[in-house]
Amino acid sequence: MNRLAWIGIVACALVQGAFAADAEPAAAEPLTHPDTAGWDDLFAADLSNAIAPEGVWTLENGELTASEDQNIWTREDYENFLLDLEFKNAPETNSGVIVYCSNVKNWIPNAVEIQIADDHAPKWADSHPTWRCGAVFGHLAASKSVVKDPGEWNRFTIRCVGPHIDVVLNGEHIVAMDMREWTSAKTNPDGSDIPPWLSKPLSEIPTKGKIGLQGKHGNAPIWFRNLKVKRLD
Repeated sequence: MNRLAWIGIVACALVQGAFAADAEPAAAEPLTHPDTAGWDDLFAADLSNAIAPEGVWTLENGELTASEDQNIWTREDYENFLLDLEFKNAPETNSGVIVYCSNVKNWIPNAVEIQIADDHAPKWADSHPTWRCGAVFGHLAASKSVVKDPGEWNRFTIRCVGPHIDVVLNGEHIVAMDMREWTSAKTNPDGSDIPPWLSKPLSEIPTKGKIGLQGKHGNAPIWFRNLKVKRLD
């Protein structure tokens, strides 16, 4: 093979690689808790930029909580972003952070939920790993349980870039997911069953949508504070 032919092959390979990189988001570097100075507040102090039922969600002294099992949503859609927040559980809390929601009225099969749970309670400690704190609910378990005791504040950092979702909880990178691997609505890639109400494969979920928080689910309260978001576009 002559020198000019070799140069041509290399050039074609570089061009093809560039097109592939543009067509498909790449998995990002390992995630840590970031400095959120200069980031946007997820919700305004008066909740004027939120979609929420009247009188259920309150934001006082910097803490956001709900009196009922109803969600709060951003009005804006988010695609490629970092979300950073703190949450505090009560005994047996079961809540969640919801991303990529395309239908707030029927959000369960049309979104991705990062689970919040009091793993110290037998109710959740003995549950399926994908139901415990930090998991992508029903789909991918956290690599370890690092949630703190009820009454203590925890920190979440969630990165969503196309089909890639990463979760850091209390300084531990516990989830790295590529949604394209979840092509079934019945079984996960590891063969475990998916709850039947999650009736759409994650590979079919649009990677743009509203961000939400689950309210007082299962009669146990949840508190949030320092909710910050940064677009990565």
